[in-house]
Parts: sequence; C-alpha cells; structure tokens
Amino acid sequence: MKLEELRAKYDQLQKKYGAKELDSIYNGGCNQNPNICFVFMNPTGRNIASSKEWKGIKSPWIGTKNIWDLFYQLELMDEEIYKKIKEYKPTDWTEEFAKQVYEEVEKHQYFITNLGKCTQVDARVIPNSVYEEYLDLLEQEIEMINPKVVVLFGNQVSSIVLKQKISVSQCRKQLFTKNINGKEYKFYSAYYPIGNGRFNIDKSIEDIKYIMQENFKGKE
Repeated sequence: MKLEELRAKYDQLQKKYGAKELDSIYNGGCNQNPNICFVFMNPTGRNIASSKEWKGIKSPWIGTKNIWDLFYQLELMDEEIYKKIKEYKPTDWTEEFAKQVYEEVEKHQYFITNLGKCTQVDARVIPNSVYEEYLDLLEQEIEMINPKVVVLFGNQVSSIVLKQKISVSQCRKQLFTKNINGKEYKFYSAYYPIGNGRFNIDKSIEDIKYIMQENFKGKE
C-alpha cells in the first residue's frame, strides 16, 4: 500500500468529523526512511490547502508562518525559503510555492503529519474518541515511511498514540518504543509549539535538538 491509498479513508473521516466545506489535510515531506516523523494534532481552515479550490498538495501548515520558526531553528529549513514564508501572506502562497516548501522538507529528511486529518474551521478541541479513529491509519503511515524517530506533539496526541497517560513536562527527552506490525519504532513526546503552546516553543526546540543529536546527528 502507498500513502496516497490512505486518502480515501481520510476523506471519509473528514465528512464524518471535519468541516463539510473543507478538505482533509494529509501529510508531506520525506516519505522514505526520514530521520523524523513529526506528528501534530489536526489541521484547521488556516491551512489554505484545505480549500476545495486548492489543486496543489494538501500538506500541513500551508499558508501559515509560526510553525516554520521551529523547523528553521532546528536547522531543518534553509534561510532563503524561510524568509519567504515569513514575508508571505496566506494569499501569497501558490501551489508551486507550497511544493517548493515541501521539497525543502524532503531535502532535510523529515515528514510532517497530523494524528487527525479532520480539518476544522478553527482550533476547537477534538475529543479523544475522534483521534482514536485515526490511530490505525497513523500507524500505517509510520510503517510505510519507516522513520528513525517519531516526535509526538502535546499530551493528547502522545497519550493516544502511546496508549498511556503522558504529560510532556514529566517525560522530556524520554524514549518510548512501540511495536507496529512486528517492528519497534522510537517515539518521543514534545511540547506543542503552536497556538496556546507557542510559549513552549523553546522547550520543543531544545528537546528535539537533543533527540536529533542522540539518534542520528554525527552517527551516520
């Protein structure tokens, strides 16, 4: 199975749990043995790719600014394209520019996805029961791309994926393992760096730098 084959399932769940006027947002970046798979919560209508008129890639964070601060400070994005992102208004993003941004993500060997693909009009709270319906699909994504490590953002996502009560503040830089279809994968939990969690972005950067150093920087 390929990643694209999961989209029909995501679209079905969008009709069930998402805003009817918006499309699912899928994933993007390096989809073959990336260093890191970053897992966020769920997309909102701020992502301009959720518009039904958008014909380009439907990947996370298109048309937004703040999340790219994280990747730039992790040295996972070149300065030239980062500056464009910071200068651009959402309406300045074209389908071609979105493609360029995700080519940059691929070049730096990481993959961006959400646990829930159900796009909402705003950043409303999604109940655990909805995210749990996406868990099997996320595990299939992880199995397909085969990342070296998976970084889960926030208490809710971490708890659902790891199937145990997680408080990020209590397990910073802690390695978890999870068996998916016979293979052990490495997981870490990090502070959610966007929205209400923006004030924790420095802690997220510190912890992810540690994770990168511990798992693959200088160890190739």
